[in-house]
Amino acid sequence: MATISSPLLVFHHRPSDFSSPQSLNLHRPFPVQLKPLPRYSFICNSWVGPKPAGPSTADVNSATATVTVDAAVSTDSTSFVIRARNKIGLLQVITRVFKVLGLHIDKATVEFEGDFFTQKFFVTDSHGRKIEDQENLDRITKALLEAIDGGGGWGTETSVGPSTRGIVVRRAGLGPKPQAERMFALMDRFLSNDPVSLQQDILDHVEYTVARSRFSFDDFEAYQALAHSVRDRLIERWHDTQQYIKRKDPKRLYFLSLEFLMGRSLSNSVINLGIRDQCADALSQLGFEYEVLAEQEGDAALGNGGLARLSACQMDSLATLDYPAWGYGLRYQYGLFRQVILDGFQHEQPDYWLNFGNPWEIERVHVSYPVKFYGTVEEETLNGKSCKVWLPGETVEAVAYDNPIPGYGTRNTINLRLWAAKPDGQYDMESYNTGDYINAVVNRQRAETISCVLYPDDRSYQGKELRLKQHYFFVSASLQDIIRRFKDGHNNFDDFPEKVALQLNDTHPSLAVVEVMRVLVDEEHLGWDQAWNIVCRIFSFTTHTVLPEALEKIPVDLLGSLLPRHLQIIYDINFNFMEELKNRIGLDFNRLSQMSIVEEGAVKSIRMANLSIVCSHTVNGVSRMHSELLKTRVFKDFYELWPHKFQYKTNGVTQRRWIVVSNPSLCALISKWLGTEAWIRDIDLLIGLQEFAADADLHQEWKMVRKVNKMRLAEYIEAMSGVKVSLDAMFDVQIKRIHEYKRQLLNILSIIHRYDCIKNMEKTQRRKVVPRVCIVGGKAAPGYEVAKKIIKLCHAVAEKINNDADVGDLLKLIFVPDYNVSVAELVIPGADLSQHLSTAGHEASGTGCMKFLMNGCLLLATADGSTVEIIEEIGEENMFLFGAKVHEVPALREKSSDHKAPLQFSHVVRMVRDGHFGFKDYFKSLCDGVEGDSDFYLLGSDFASYLEAQAAADKAFVDQEKWTQMSILSTAGSGRFSSDRTIEDYAETTWGIEPCKCPS
Repeated sequence: MATISSPLLVFHHRPSDFSSPQSLNLHRPFPVQLKPLPRYSFICNSWVGPKPAGPSTADVNSATATVTVDAAVSTDSTSFVIRARNKIGLLQVITRVFKVLGLHIDKATVEFEGDFFTQKFFVTDSHGRKIEDQENLDRITKALLEAIDGGGGWGTETSVGPSTRGIVVRRAGLGPKPQAERMFALMDRFLSNDPVSLQQDILDHVEYTVARSRFSFDDFEAYQALAHSVRDRLIERWHDTQQYIKRKDPKRLYFLSLEFLMGRSLSNSVINLGIRDQCADALSQLGFEYEVLAEQEGDAALGNGGLARLSACQMDSLATLDYPAWGYGLRYQYGLFRQVILDGFQHEQPDYWLNFGNPWEIERVHVSYPVKFYGTVEEETLNGKSCKVWLPGETVEAVAYDNPIPGYGTRNTINLRLWAAKPDGQYDMESYNTGDYINAVVNRQRAETISCVLYPDDRSYQGKELRLKQHYFFVSASLQDIIRRFKDGHNNFDDFPEKVALQLNDTHPSLAVVEVMRVLVDEEHLGWDQAWNIVCRIFSFTTHTVLPEALEKIPVDLLGSLLPRHLQIIYDINFNFMEELKNRIGLDFNRLSQMSIVEEGAVKSIRMANLSIVCSHTVNGVSRMHSELLKTRVFKDFYELWPHKFQYKTNGVTQRRWIVVSNPSLCALISKWLGTEAWIRDIDLLIGLQEFAADADLHQEWKMVRKVNKMRLAEYIEAMSGVKVSLDAMFDVQIKRIHEYKRQLLNILSIIHRYDCIKNMEKTQRRKVVPRVCIVGGKAAPGYEVAKKIIKLCHAVAEKINNDADVGDLLKLIFVPDYNVSVAELVIPGADLSQHLSTAGHEASGTGCMKFLMNGCLLLATADGSTVEIIEEIGEENMFLFGAKVHEVPALREKSSDHKAPLQFSHVVRMVRDGHFGFKDYFKSLCDGVEGDSDFYLLGSDFASYLEAQAAADKAFVDQEKWTQMSILSTAGSGRFSSDRTIEDYAETTWGIEPCKCPS
């Protein structure tokens, strides 16, 4: 680790002062000398006035700043008059210097003269006394000049809001240099990664962090110690990466996503750091197993489904590919929910994932920002110009929690910053001081509720308000942090688009557009046109929606109550857009109404997707098919207006998580046959497996790896459900969020059909049946009754089948409760067949199929989302396709009343309707929803084709050599679906960022 020439120290702000000219002591009181002092000035670190050898007139005129001290102007305080060239954030830097030095500003005035300002501060020490010691005044003045000129730097990586608790300050020559050199000499080395060093670190953390005796600690405490030891190494790399990027000052990406489904951090971190084997050796010698300790970690409950997991994969790729990037999200206290199944019914319970702490996060108590809600907007005059001022009615604090994200094969470690909501400290203390304890507690609960749960139920007004609060809280805190970081190194907002790229991951962060406009216009006092030009150059928008009716809308009444200034800005944006649109398309009122950001209807609303499109320079789809749907159906009018804005980047997943971590046996086998591990960073090398696809030796090893993975999954199923399954059976998996369009019901109805066929077979016929273990998993949204009924039906059918002695091992149905990333890492490597059954035109991309594909699992799927591109890579002959194509779906829906469902479909629906699996009345609405005109998702239309695809899968599974070859070719063709490729595409064509690799 290189020695840093400008050492940084952290001073925590406390009421303290300078005590002597020789040193900075933050504890002793300030000495007061009552002798009168002359008036004097500092100009660019030079004296003017009574001190000999002052600067010449030329020096004064060329100076960038002057600091004048006058102790005689007031009897109660000392006056500091500062004249300097106006720079963005400079006034905040000056006040920060006073705060760090423990001084109080009694009052201040400011006057602007062209490019310069003159500000007068009346300052006292921490005891409220006038500062009159000349040597202390010299030191304060010198510190101010160094901060203004940027020579010594009083830069900070913390917030500048009222809740600032600490500040990072360069020493600026105020302390004894040998001490700083000694400190950095001690820090001038990295932690070693050999087993002995790791053991020492683990035991140190057991004793000093976990506070357990090193002679007595259990598996969970050992995991915590190991996690902290690994985190220490992440922090080293994180610091080096951030320092290097700050020095190089490239354009940075800020990835805004309301969800990040990261999974377990330990396994991914040790793989990316390259210390997995060393950790295992170190633990083995201490009497622990790495695999056992890894199981002690719970999943971080920060997301729901594909969107959240996609965000996590993209963060991994951004780090691995050395891009300068930050992720921003929310630190949910309970996440979505923990799914509990009682008598086959889903129940939601809080996911207390933080109960035992999270060793991977770093709480930044000094990085906090005020977030405002409610209130009124007033008009004021500043420098002769009218401006809007938002007077909030409620303020909460956003506190940062940092999560280092390491790259693979690189030192680069980027940051995922999550925000937690806390009550405003000042208001909280006022309530306590006045004895209003109950109100203080209520305010605390109201604030913390904002970051409590992911996606609050928005069926009520209160739920809608909480969800909107959550969105704005996330956006406001993130943008304050981003803008503060920009202002630390830049003075002109015209440079903002050259240094900042903001990615909106779906419409949840769309308020960021309005917030940037508000900050630039109201707080930074830029003109509207200049601010709008900046906004339109920094935002890119990725949508994951395929149905226009699913696009997010916010009622105007709600938005105007919670964020009054933002509603005004949205109206202004929409007015300008409508005027531009009229000039382009004329008075086509129908089209103007459809494209307007403001929807005039029974409930006047703001269309968040329209807002995002109008303000973004790029609109991205997440697959080729999705892109076509956006252009021709969802955003057809916008595409005709701005065709250049529309692009697509097919989603991808990271091979580090979904092969290297979750399937280490397959990882080793691939590396062996390719002769290199380089594919872990360059996944295109997987195509090299194609030349070995028919090799008998590879087949044997491939089947052995798959058998071991199936054994692990079978053990999990037995431990979880008590059902023992046969390893000779085909493991048939459908795991994803429960939704009608994903058609888990179609899968269950086909399982009923298979069960009915087996029951009606002779014993001799049953010997020819391919045994199946059907595995279903996923959560239903709390308010989604149809999805909950599908889960109950799955359990009712499983209860019947699994206890039928006639069927035995020929058919089993398993529901995996509380499906999450860790469960997926077990299920996906053990699956033989994976089902992706969405009605064509309803899946934007679908990353689940990519994870199965990488692991050599065969796909049974409709031609929807990214499946269309998978077909191009591996060929139809290596998949099992069925169902209507996207262009056929509208016609089938129109003719649904004339279309007769197959007899097999009618029969299985009748079995459910007649109570064959119990709960006759409960399942009636499910049956009604798939018959006749009600069959919107075309289960009946696709059923016959679906059964044919199932039969083709059975036939292929019997020929194990053919099946294995198809499996190898699936893995070989999965390289295109790595998130590395997705991120490189985004970086080049959308964000305009380049790699910034930290030196080794």
